[in-house]
Amino acid sequence: MAVAAMLAVQLSNALSVGVVEQVGAAGTAWLRMCFGTMLLWMIARPAFRSLRRKDVPALIVLGVVTGFMTAFFLGAVERIPLGTAVAIEFLGPLTVAGLMSKHRKALVWPLLALVGIVLLTEPWHGDIDLAGVGLALAAGACWGLYNVFTQHVGDRFSGISGLSLTIPVAALATMPAGLPQVIGADFTWWVLPAAAGIALISPVIAFGLEMLALRHMTHTAFGTLLSVEPAFGILLGLLMLGQTPALMQLLGVAIVILAGAAAQRDGTRPVAPVPESALELQKGS
Repeated sequence: MAVAAMLAVQLSNALSVGVVEQVGAAGTAWLRMCFGTMLLWMIARPAFRSLRRKDVPALIVLGVVTGFMTAFFLGAVERIPLGTAVAIEFLGPLTVAGLMSKHRKALVWPLLALVGIVLLTEPWHGDIDLAGVGLALAAGACWGLYNVFTQHVGDRFSGISGLSLTIPVAALATMPAGLPQVIGADFTWWVLPAAAGIALISPVIAFGLEMLALRHMTHTAFGTLLSVEPAFGILLGLLMLGQTPALMQLLGVAIVILAGAAAQRDGTRPVAPVPESALELQKGS
């Protein structure tokens, strides 16, 4: 499920490039969250009956970081290659894995990944896009928080019902930046159905698979698998966008993957908790 989710996320990002050209990064993110809400509510009703007051902060945080993670990342992909953006963004969850590790020496791995990112961006050539790098780093910070709160929400709500509560929050969070871009754009007819199709891939399928996967895995195990996501970004960037990496950039991606894999230890959750919302519904019936 985790590997399928990673492929789905990177596929949706590659497919979003054409939509971004029409309505901008924030507009594309907002459309994806809006269509994602519609699709999720058709598939899974929001679990309003099992919602408790103490659940609300986590749901709001997860929704906000989900929306901005997508918007920041699409903004980065406007400026830098897809694989490079994924590798920079990966610093977020890698740093979270290091901080949550029992061993403080695990923090060396984000530093090693930083070396790989320097090789990827090749700043000595003088043509590095600082805005693109900054947006990818912002997306990475959101990604780290996203992994933490996705596991928490996934433990509380059965299936993907948690997503049906958080993706509407993501749509609301990105609306101030996204709606003006969509209204002000002179886009062609295919943009809306394309955004709807991309939303089915991510957030609906991809984020749903991640939420289910994190019910059975620790952040470290999940991070082990996430370490190959920059490679998926490079591959899809090459196949779908014609972005051919240089040899030095491939070496940088390899270092990022190595750092991500080395940072992860002891990754299986001993018991996958039964979502509390499912238990409450069973009691009620």
